[in-house]
Amino acid sequence: MPDPAPLRGLTVVDLSRVLAGPYCTMLLADLGARVIKVERPGSGDDARGIGPFVAGRSAYFASLNRGKQSIALDLKQPADRDVFERLLERADVLVENYRPGTLERLGYDWETLHQRFPRLVLASVSGFGQTGPYRERPSYDLIAQAMGGIMSLTGLPGDPPVRVGTSVGDIAAGLFAALGIQSALLERQRSGLGRRVDVAMLDCQIAILENAIARCAATGSAPEPLGSRHPSITPFDAFRTATRPIVIAAGNDRLFHQLCACLGRPALADDPDFSDNDRRSRNHEALKRALEEVLCTRPAERWLDELERAGIPCGPINDVAQALADPQVRARNMVVRADDPVSGRLEMAGNPIKLSEVADPETRRPAPELDADREAILRELTSGGPNS
Repeated sequence: MPDPAPLRGLTVVDLSRVLAGPYCTMLLADLGARVIKVERPGSGDDARGIGPFVAGRSAYFASLNRGKQSIALDLKQPADRDVFERLLERADVLVENYRPGTLERLGYDWETLHQRFPRLVLASVSGFGQTGPYRERPSYDLIAQAMGGIMSLTGLPGDPPVRVGTSVGDIAAGLFAALGIQSALLERQRSGLGRRVDVAMLDCQIAILENAIARCAATGSAPEPLGSRHPSITPFDAFRTATRPIVIAAGNDRLFHQLCACLGRPALADDPDFSDNDRRSRNHEALKRALEEVLCTRPAERWLDELERAGIPCGPINDVAQALADPQVRARNMVVRADDPVSGRLEMAGNPIKLSEVADPETRRPAPELDADREAILRELTSGGPNS
């Protein structure tokens, strides 16, 4: 039976390192693409040196590079450049996240690549993109979050800005890059020609600001951090109970009436200060006090059970260990494992894209050792193997 993975037969040459680019190519690999990771001789991807470590190996690197192959090439050396160019002859996609200008200095600018390999899609992920006054600046996730506005929205009112607890600057760029690559490949089916995909971390942070941009445009003022509260839907927040906080999202008038009935306070729904979402949002502090007065009379688990039975969106505030152990997360195969020959069994996030007729295995191939696939790849290039 043929492999039903949607990206089967697609070859991706991956020059990227650390997070944004490798996250993009991990998604492509999970969907069936063959990803050949080209790394620096001796040290490889910087992420190999980022902890936590298990038996001397980076679990961080392992979680982002599962199922890929590795070959070490020095693109300043003629023999290695020859190998690299033979890889590009067979590749569909080249992904890189060097600082803009680096590929050009190596002689692999887009114009040269497009002329020599017209079907190749080049995806460039960088801090600020290939154009604009900041194009040559270095960047990391923290810089993108700070300059893109998301840090100014994160945290509690009056507190200093804080970074989002996961690397959304890098991850958003990786997601948009994967989408851009698919768009370029679809267009190639019509034209026969590859395109350059230019994704900037700063651009992606602006793209995910959603409601904050609407508020800024509508009011003329920059939004400020609100803690867990939604700026324009109320109640939509974290609330204290007798034991621990829970979240409740009563996103419309019907749900608010159901919430008040569930809490034994139906009159709250008829209070003029809370009679519609706009009034509730303007009087959110008073409403929160009224709701918590009731919620603090019972433990979190009791309220979660009652609210769920009443059809009101709610949930516990899980830590990471609790989230990974959640039965819904496990049922959706969102925790998978790779069996590494040195560090043993490692758990990592699964693939959230579930496709009919495509297997979603509980185990994945481990991340490669640096240069582990050199001999096999060189034999293939010599003998005319896949994609020749």
